[in-house]
Amino acid sequence: MGVVNTTPDSFSDGGQFHGVDAAIGHGLDLIAQGAAIIDVGGESTRPGADRVASEEERRRVLPVVSGLANCGVVVSIDTMSAATAEAAVDAGARLINDVSGGMADPDMLRCVAAADVDYVVMHWRAQSRVMQARAVYTDVVEDVMGELLQRRDAAVAAGVDPARIILDPGIGFSKLGEHNWTLLRALGRFNALGHRVLVGVSRKKFLGDLVGGRPPAERDPATAAVSAWCASHGIWGVRTHEVRSQLDAIAVGSQLPLG
Repeated sequence: MGVVNTTPDSFSDGGQFHGVDAAIGHGLDLIAQGAAIIDVGGESTRPGADRVASEEERRRVLPVVSGLANCGVVVSIDTMSAATAEAAVDAGARLINDVSGGMADPDMLRCVAAADVDYVVMHWRAQSRVMQARAVYTDVVEDVMGELLQRRDAAVAAGVDPARIILDPGIGFSKLGEHNWTLLRALGRFNALGHRVLVGVSRKKFLGDLVGGRPPAERDPATAAVSAWCASHGIWGVRTHEVRSQLDAIAVGSQLPLG
């Protein structure tokens, strides 16, 4: 899953693809590199980020979603807003990627059920501005799995087809560095829950911390190592800002099975 941010304040590439033509072009380039899905987002979810009005979010993302969909691209909409999700599906999106797992907008689960598209349910505890204060766990794997399954159950109760649900452990969201590594070591347990699993670690701070404090643009090799790890554990997808080196790492890893 290749990432296209239409935001001016993304931690990784803020403003770089803010214009419609630039965003569409970047999405097509990621497809050319081998991405299977393009995830279009109009609101930064980096720690400390402010919320974006739903109307502004739609202004940013809808032309990009429709432009990519008209080119035959499988498009995912990265949003916590039911109104944005609904409009994006109408514009051609085939997957809703909701980092809040339906908690940020009470209308989201109803929207997903009506749209009958794939739905990423991510583990989430609070909005970006305060989420890191919620990074307290008794057992991070058990706690995250339990809370994630509660959101899965809420989605199913709202009418979402269980086969449409994709689970995401929410790496970096209300989690400290060691929480992230512990969750990555336990990917097999998430895969055993009976749903496809998506993992997003691309260019995140805990990777930069591991490799000497490198800035986001220099974290792609570390991201690729995690992508290969995910693939070796049967993870359905990885969400990434860069594609070519991720696929190279996965290809090499496939020739070196664990065990």
